[in-house]
Amino acid sequence: MGTHVITGAGSGIGAAVAAKLDERGEELWLLARDARRAAELRDRFPGARTLVGDLAQPERLSWALSHQPQPDRIDSLLHVAGVVELGALGDMTPKVWQETLAVNLLAPAELTRLFLPTLRVSKGHVVFVNSGAGLRANAEWGVYAASKFGLKALADTLREEEHGSGVRVTTVYPGRTATPMQAKVHAQEGREYDEEAWIAPESVAKAVLTAIDLPRDAEITDVTVRPGR
Repeated sequence: MGTHVITGAGSGIGAAVAAKLDERGEELWLLARDARRAAELRDRFPGARTLVGDLAQPERLSWALSHQPQPDRIDSLLHVAGVVELGALGDMTPKVWQETLAVNLLAPAELTRLFLPTLRVSKGHVVFVNSGAGLRANAEWGVYAASKFGLKALADTLREEEHGSGVRVTTVYPGRTATPMQAKVHAQEGREYDEEAWIAPESVAKAVLTAIDLPRDAEITDVTVRPGR
């Protein structure tokens, strides 16, 4: 039975990943932004442990986690949480940039730093759920894409630095997936949202599990998941 730390387990891809691991009887440590959300996650995933830390304030994560019990081994650290705000670059204020970069890039970097000693001992796996926007930037997606391009650089660098320690690193690049975030994106784009048109979160979750279940003699570095319809 593995031990997995997951961000974004409250909905979408993160919830699908947590559900699949929970079905297998794995040990889950789910990050929540506050005590109320932590209680909701424990209700949804009985037996799971929770950690409270606000990804929007990455500079406070070290302090927050130092006041809570933490796993003594980590087989996988799964970065799934993210935020999105669309708009032309000329309209994006520093506040939007700061909020997006905090959750999508700085928080994953800080959580990885904090858990890296445990990951090294466990020879664990770090998975970054990125986005197609982390490979190609389009109009109106500049802030989000910048955060995801940065996340790709973080993953690539971590892989190079930690290969010798036995820590594996995978980036998953999903296309449009039927999640609450996708519903928000459609609203911002002024388009009607039909979840049946896009990838099911469970399909992306299967890609994540394929990476972490791979035998130790190999490593999946990058996976692009595109809509099949």
